[in-house]
Parts: sequence; C-alpha cells; structure tokens
Amino acid sequence: MNNILDNIKCVEDLRKLTNSEKIKLAREIREFVVDIVSKNGGHLASNLGVVELTLALHSVFNTPKDKIIWDVGHQTYVHKIITGRKNEMSTLRQLNGISGFPKTSESEFDCFNTGHSSTSISVALGMARARDILKDNYKVVAVIGDGALTGGMAQEALNDAGASKSNIIVILNDNEMSISKNVGGVSLLLGKMRTKRLYTATNEKIKSRVKKIPKLGPKLVSLTSRIKNGIKQIVIPKMYFEDIGYTYLGPIDGNNLEEVEKILQQSKKCKGPVLVHVVTKKGKGYVPAEKNPAKFHSTAAFDKKTGKPIKAKSKDYSKVFGDKLVKLAKDNEKIVAITAAMTDGTGLTEFKNKFQNRFFDVGIAEQHAIGMAAGMAKNGLIPVVPIYSSFYQRAYDQVIHDVCMQNLHVVMCADRAGIVGNDGETHQGLTDMSALSVVPNLTIMAPKDFIELEQMLDFAVNYRFPVFIRYPRGGEGNYKFNKHEKIKLGSAEVIKTGSDVTIISIGKMVERAMNVATKLENMDLDVEVINARFLKPFDSNTILESVEKTGNVITIEDGLIRSGLATTVNDLIVKSNLENVQIENFGYDDKYIKHGSVAEIERINGLDADGIVKKWVKNREYTMDGFKNG
Repeated sequence: MNNILDNIKCVEDLRKLTNSEKIKLAREIREFVVDIVSKNGGHLASNLGVVELTLALHSVFNTPKDKIIWDVGHQTYVHKIITGRKNEMSTLRQLNGISGFPKTSESEFDCFNTGHSSTSISVALGMARARDILKDNYKVVAVIGDGALTGGMAQEALNDAGASKSNIIVILNDNEMSISKNVGGVSLLLGKMRTKRLYTATNEKIKSRVKKIPKLGPKLVSLTSRIKNGIKQIVIPKMYFEDIGYTYLGPIDGNNLEEVEKILQQSKKCKGPVLVHVVTKKGKGYVPAEKNPAKFHSTAAFDKKTGKPIKAKSKDYSKVFGDKLVKLAKDNEKIVAITAAMTDGTGLTEFKNKFQNRFFDVGIAEQHAIGMAAGMAKNGLIPVVPIYSSFYQRAYDQVIHDVCMQNLHVVMCADRAGIVGNDGETHQGLTDMSALSVVPNLTIMAPKDFIELEQMLDFAVNYRFPVFIRYPRGGEGNYKFNKHEKIKLGSAEVIKTGSDVTIISIGKMVERAMNVATKLENMDLDVEVINARFLKPFDSNTILESVEKTGNVITIEDGLIRSGLATTVNDLIVKSNLENVQIENFGYDDKYIKHGSVAEIERINGLDADGIVKKWVKNREYTMDGFKNG
C-alpha cells in the first residue's frame, strides 16, 4: 500500500485527501515524527498530540494567506512536514538545519517567530487589527496550549481581544500539560469545562428519549430544561470565555479529525472573537510518550522500541542545584522553592516530594513567581526561584522593582544560562549578565563547577540580600579543579599565577580559561588565570593587581560581551588609568545565535580554546614587538 505521506509535497496535496486518507496520514506522520525525534532529539509529546489539529487547520484555512500563530512553537513539526519541509526534517535542530520552532526565514507558512509561551493571542490580535486597518481579508488564528494560558500576557491579550470585536480565532489546545502537569485556577476551570462534553452527550440522549413520551414528552423536556439550567450553573460554571466577549465552541475531541474540521468550519462563520476548545492527548500514538508526556516533552535521542535514551543522562547542574537545596531546606525551615511550570527541568522534584508545604508551582507565570517571592521575602521567608535564563527575561521588571529596589532576600537561579544549543535563538541564555549587571543591589555569581555551585547556594541563602546565580545546561567539563576557596562577597579566585598574560573568566568558561592557559604555556608564556566568581560586586583589587603585573588581558564569558564580564574589566582598566594594556574579549557579539550543538556554536564564534588562542596570537603578533610564537 502506498504511503500517503510520500505524496504530500504541500498543503494543496493535503486538501485533496478524503477524511479516511487524512486519518491514515495522521498515523504515518506520527511514525515519521517519532523516527526523526528519536534520532535528533526534540519536542515529541506535544507534536504527537496536535497531528489531527494541524491537519484540520491547514485543510480548513487558506494558509499561508490565512495566518496561524503557534504559541511557544515547539509543537510545529507536523506543520512543517505538510508545508513543504518534510525532506528537511532529518536536519531538525541541527546546525544549518531547520529550526524546532516557527521561523519566518524558513517558510511563508511561518508567519511569526515564536519560542516563549503566552505570546500568540497578542500577536494574532495585532495582525487582525493591522488587517482591518489596511482593509485586507484573511483569517487570523492563534493556537495556544492550556499551560501557556496561565501566562499573564495571554490573560491580558484575552481580555483585550474579547472586548475588541475583532475577527480573531483562538484555538485552545487543552492537553492538561505544559511541561510539568498544569496547576492553578485556569487548569481547574478547563477541567470543569471538559466535563461539559460528557454532560452534553448524556443530556442529548435523555432529551431524545423523553420527547418520545406521548403528549407529556415536550412539556417534560421544557420543564427539565429550566431546572437543568439552574443546576448547570453549579456543575458547569458559566463560561469564562463567553463572559469576556468570545463565542465559545467546544470542548471537542481534538484527536478526532472530522470533529475538529467541523468546528473550525463553524468558527470561520462567526463574527468577532471566537475561542475553540479542543482536548488533545499529549504523546498520542506512541505508548512511552502517552505514559510519560513530561519526560517526552523535550527529549534527547532515544531508542524507538523502548523509549529509553540512547545516552544515559549524567549528573547535571540542575540535579546538583536540587540536591543541595534539599540539604539546605532540611536545616532551614524558612527556605521555600518556587517554579514556573519547570519542576523537573530545574531539579526541584525531590524538593517537591519532601517539602510539599514549602514548594510552589505557579504555572507559566515568571513575573508572578518573582513578585510572590518578593512578598515571601518581605515577611521572613527565603524564596529560591530557579527559572531558565531565557525565561528570566520575562520577569525583568519584577527583579528590579519588587526584589532589588527593596533589597529583599530572594535567591534567583538562572538555569540554562549561556548557550543551550539546539533550541536556538529563543532559548539561548545570553542576556542575563548584561541585562542584570546594571541593576542596583543585585549580587551576580556564576560557578565554575558543581562544588562551587553548592558553595554559592550556601552563601546565597545566608546572605540576606538579592542574589542571582547563573549556571549552564548539562554537566561539568573534563577539567577537575583541585582548588575551591571559600565564597566571600565580591571575592575572585586566583586559580593559577603567572606573569605574562591574565585570563579572567566566569562560570563554565573558567575551564576554557585553563585550556587556553595550557596552550599559551606551550608557547613559553606564563599565564595567570582568575575565576571572577562575582560579576557584581566585582573584585577590582585582585584583577588590577594581576593586570598591572602582566599588561595582557583575555576575558572569556558565556554571554554577551556588552555589559557583561568584558565591559566590567575594560571599564575598570580605563577608570584606573592603566596604560599600554592589551585586551582581548571573548564572548558573543550583539546578535542572536541560531541552533546547533553547543560545541559547534562556540567554535563558529571563536570561543573554543583553539579559536581563542588563534585570535589572541594573531593580534599579538600584529601589536607586540618580540612576541615569541611557539
């Protein structure tokens, strides 16, 4: 039997299929997605859940003229497959391959770049209003998950769109999951709405039978209907979405292709804002992902038959953080942990299990997480808040206004700081040091290895003022540090002394500094290596003493050069009126870094040890008389 997927070159091919052919296509797509993700890694469970929804959207709407904005966007593998990129899926998330998220540079079907949650309704409303002002004619659809609906931006957009009377369609993809299981009032509301499907089906069957009773039937139905409506308000609260201005359609089975197409056709006929509620199964069609959707939300390469990872997961910074926090919390009852729907991802699972009354999952709501932490700190608790670095951007105002302006003891931990690799621009954690270095009252730290992370957490929970600790995705490098000086506020650590060159680095790049030092010493140079440890307050005395001695400075950081470590060192040298100091800064320029492995990205940007040495030697040969090359 022919494989239908082989004949799908574009959406027009999809639109020619019968319903039964589309159902077969859905099965083939699931097999194809599992095959690709098992090799490349990526977001599996969410993509398996939206197969029928995606096929229905492209069947019913006239894409790409009609616009579909995918919230977060990690669930767009199916969308990419049927919009002409099937043959490129083998390069998914690989260097120079296609992205795991929507990218306007890839296809006209990707009408907006997304990567963070809760943005789609705002964007869709903006497009709808632009369409109306420009007197254009097309549909605008936002696809948002129930997890993303907890985000404040989504609620703000829902409110505005509901009152706007704009023709906009919001598809609520309700799978009861974000990354961790959904929490909060929105999740409870949707749970009640899901019961409506069973309630309505049962009600229609009873109504049909009662109507058949001679003479009394219709009267009984009318009387029962009035009583039922009163009871319904108790069992199924009046629809929130209708109350704020939407035509609400659903909920329906989002994995039933025929049902989804029918309700989408209906949504096209409605005037004003419409919300279509579809209930899907995350991980559908692949048993391991159905049983453990959180594990297969984002996964490394795995064995298709067993679902087990090909490479066993090694100890990482998130695990070290979580284990240390549990130890600290045993001895200090004031310590509480807050997560924004990232319990597993940030290493808090054990903390949650052992200290349930001190663990708070606020859903995808980073601003609220930091604001709540500030309230807790004001009243005597010690909140610890691990959030991915790229998501901390969403709480920038709260860090400044609620925490640091009031000098409150909140321990903010940026997991996945620096380059994270295959998820690309939206997930690289490059801006945290640069953005936060200008914030008064904030102490900024980064550990060189696991032991130093534990030391910094010890320091942070006892410091009594705002602290920000950044650490990378994954584990330590191969270099083993024998020296771990006690953490003191604003104190750097001289790991190796030398007289010719000073290398100043921070966080995971301290290991890189040691590798560079070894290569330079093979060129008969005496190298001093300093682990800054603190970006704020900065150890000016230690740095200046070394720079005055060597006259040559290399800075290395896993972040933006501007306003990070490089800027801090350069400003210090200028303000101290040090002359004839040769400086070379290594980090990332003002640009967004695309997807690829961490090693590939660092090599391309000259941040591997060979790249750093090569550039430094080249510039020194040009500017320094008598430099001895090897």
